[in-house]
Amino acid sequence: MDFRQRIEQALSKSRARFTEIRLEVTRGSRVIYRGQRLEAAQETLDRGGFVRCLAKGGGWGAATFNDLDLLEQKVGQALACAEAISAERVELAEVEPVVIEQLASMKEDFRNVALRDKVAVLKELNEVMLATEETVSSTRSIYADRVQTVYYGNSQGTWIVEERPLIDLYCMAEAVRGDDVQTAGEAMTFSNTGFEAIRGQQARARIAARRAREQLDATPVKGGVYPVILNPSLAGVFVHEAFGHLSESDFVFENEEAQKAMRMGRRFGREILSIADSGLEGPELPGTHAYDDEGVPMSRTQLVKDGILVGRLHSRETAARLGEDPTGNARAQDYNHPPLVRMRNTFIEAGETSFEDMISDVELGVYALKSRGGQTCLGNFSFSSAYAYMIRDGKVAEPVRDVILAGNLFETLENVTAVGNDFSWDNAGRCGKNGQRMPVGMGSPHIRIENVVVGGAS
Repeated sequence: MDFRQRIEQALSKSRARFTEIRLEVTRGSRVIYRGQRLEAAQETLDRGGFVRCLAKGGGWGAATFNDLDLLEQKVGQALACAEAISAERVELAEVEPVVIEQLASMKEDFRNVALRDKVAVLKELNEVMLATEETVSSTRSIYADRVQTVYYGNSQGTWIVEERPLIDLYCMAEAVRGDDVQTAGEAMTFSNTGFEAIRGQQARARIAARRAREQLDATPVKGGVYPVILNPSLAGVFVHEAFGHLSESDFVFENEEAQKAMRMGRRFGREILSIADSGLEGPELPGTHAYDDEGVPMSRTQLVKDGILVGRLHSRETAARLGEDPTGNARAQDYNHPPLVRMRNTFIEAGETSFEDMISDVELGVYALKSRGGQTCLGNFSFSSAYAYMIRDGKVAEPVRDVILAGNLFETLENVTAVGNDFSWDNAGRCGKNGQRMPVGMGSPHIRIENVVVGGAS
């Protein structure tokens, strides 16, 4: 019996008010080099399912499994869980049922590339890093691919089959001079793309090595308040972490303070600032799919338009609670997890200012590039840039390091005084939330922010 028959048969026997079933088959491979040593080369195959039910008077019950012969039993268990808990009655926003199959179309399907060929490509990138700079004494390179095939059906008549290819590539170099050790990495994530995306990436490996060496020459930044220019990569991370999570509506309706902060119509910045989240952008972006994990079509959602809050991100449940339309943002890491409201590809839209004009009148500032990590708490944030330069008299000057940017989101967005005309995507990223890590895309042009607190040497 095929997956569709299994799912439709189990749905027809369910006594729940609403039932959804997601079966997944995931095939992948992984290669890791540490220095010149091949640390791992493996292929994997995983299969399992997730069932979620709504009881007639309450909330969700769920069950996961690996044995497909247990599907009907697991539907009963999920309903029993839903009936056992005391919860407010969950309503779902209306969605038109669909029946569709969307298979992957890759120029060079990595499922047909031998593992030894993947090892050879990664080995070459690793050797490029070791050969580029004498100071690079250690490297780590990771290649991983997977095709996650999702079979989704619900009791409202939706049936979806979608193949979701994903490739990750990471090159990290460690440079050493005496007691000083500095690292730099280049990471890439490609969705809906074949193995051709990995070939010809030697320039990325060289960049990682050269930036690690450059960090040895960088001096710690002097702490203070500066105008700061964020490059597209770091600006994309900033808008994702500091603003995107506040736009996820499960967070909004569970948090009274967030409801006040994220009220529709609130001004968040100047008219030059517009922010959106989309599952429809470039097919190679990791947040781009045809449907989310509730069978809702992906869409483009405007969050901020000309500085004004105009939208937020929804599952079917949060859309019903807030009386808004579902946006296709219910995403699950795999069959072991329920869908949560998650970003897809979040970005600041392009403006009109050139990079040269953006820095031309900066007497003393910081040019911060890429992210090395950070944290947010409602409106407050702290980010470390991967590398940075001082700006002196309108010119990019010497490299600096240990740059930590901190502030309040709402004040910082008001202080965005220039948005560049040089938009680009940074398609490398995983977003963590409630124990799940999802591939996401982030994008932005360069942006200029006034009066940013920069931590560093005193």
